[in-house]
Amino acid sequence: MRLWTLAARPKTLWAAVAPVVLGGALAWEADLFHALAWGCAFLGAVFIQIGPNFANDYHDFLLGADTERRVGPTRVTQAGLATPQAVRRAAILMFALATLAGAYLMVRGGWPIVIVGVASLACGWLYTAGRKSLAYLGIADLFVFVFFGPVAVGGTYYVQAADLVGGAALPLVVLLAGVGPGLLSTAILLANNLRDLETDAAAGKRTLGVRLGRRAGVAMYAAWVLLGVLWPLVLVYGFDAPTGALLGCLALPLVLGPIRTLARTDDPATIAPVLGATARALLVYSVLLAVGWNL
Repeated sequence: MRLWTLAARPKTLWAAVAPVVLGGALAWEADLFHALAWGCAFLGAVFIQIGPNFANDYHDFLLGADTERRVGPTRVTQAGLATPQAVRRAAILMFALATLAGAYLMVRGGWPIVIVGVASLACGWLYTAGRKSLAYLGIADLFVFVFFGPVAVGGTYYVQAADLVGGAALPLVVLLAGVGPGLLSTAILLANNLRDLETDAAAGKRTLGVRLGRRAGVAMYAAWVLLGVLWPLVLVYGFDAPTGALLGCLALPLVLGPIRTLARTDDPATIAPVLGATARALLVYSVLLAVGWNL
């Protein structure tokens, strides 16, 4: 269990949990909360995060991106703690469990959720599956923003509201509420890529960090996290979200330290904690926004 927990990269799982928590809170405020639908969305999100983590462990080892030079959490395939075949089977199992959790949601939410589910599974597997994969082409950041932001928050809300509103009502402000989590989730990925800049470049992995370079990558990280935690200002004053949503802005101090760290060093070992700090900021932001939305 310790081995597979390590391989699941638990510190990254907040990116899956946070938008589902927020989507549940938004449905609660609208008197649309549905416990079973929310629970299935929660489990599906966790499995669809763990699956790509396992697949990434497997594919990066085969493609030479994970070597002994890499700094950061242990990759079980590269470290010889699990065989590539075992990690691949574990990834497939996680995708199967995500599909199982999503089956009820697909029935409840209809064809829009079927499309989202299939697209999520495909992007999860294709994240690092070969040198033409999303990560190796440097376009994974866009998909992380979409699927861990507006799609996750909006989809969670939608499957709860489906029976009560005929599966048709998805307020624009709900989709826009996913922008903050999406930006912060994408910032986690960017921090990861800035840490692995040299090893990724050597392996031909053209992440956004490799394409932009360190200085521009740090500037983009700062822009994403600052816009993410201050996004409630846009929701409240631009789209009539509840004023309590401004509570989410209180997460601002949590992103200032990571920005300073990235600006001051290029040492991978020093950058590594930035990933966990950004994930914690994402969780705190989402909880604050969820609470404030319901005040």
